[in-house]
Amino acid sequence: MRIILIGFMSSGKSTIGKQLARKMNMEFIDIDDAFESKYKMTISNFFDLFGEKKFRELERIVLLESLEQNHVIISTGGGTPCFFNNIELINSNGISIYLKLHPNSIINRLLHTKKQRPLLKNLNSEELSGYVNSQLSNRENYYQQARFIYSIENKKPNEVYYLLKRSFEENGLIFPSFQH
Repeated sequence: MRIILIGFMSSGKSTIGKQLARKMNMEFIDIDDAFESKYKMTISNFFDLFGEKKFRELERIVLLESLEQNHVIISTGGGTPCFFNNIELINSNGISIYLKLHPNSIINRLLHTKKQRPLLKNLNSEELSGYVNSQLSNRENYYQQARFIYSIENKKPNEVYYLLKRSFEENGLIFPSFQH
């Protein structure tokens, strides 16, 4: 079984994914971390040296490699589902879950994060707001193709776990075992 988390940057995919993987006794792969490990470079530096087009090509390779794993929760990058036919790949190789947040929540999280985001470099708060709203509008069509969509506004990872468990049960899916 593969569970693939999609959503905008800073929506909690990695944080929630790690905790779900622990609770469900599954492996966890963060596409961004796997990219940096494979190519021995931060994504920010990669963007500076090679640009977004080359990043998206190599990110797809990392996605394909991640989809070869079983019994895993995969956290994608915010743009991963939106390029090539990645959303189709994700949906045909696992159970996709869109972790949805209100744009203002995303903006607030991005304003207070220490993680460098190459697409946000040098944006002031007004420009960041415009960027998030514009990109979210462009990407929403891809995100909406997820099998399950969870509004995670003010939800803790444990609450997302129970949402997922309930969704599996309601859809006749076998839910991985819980780790105490």
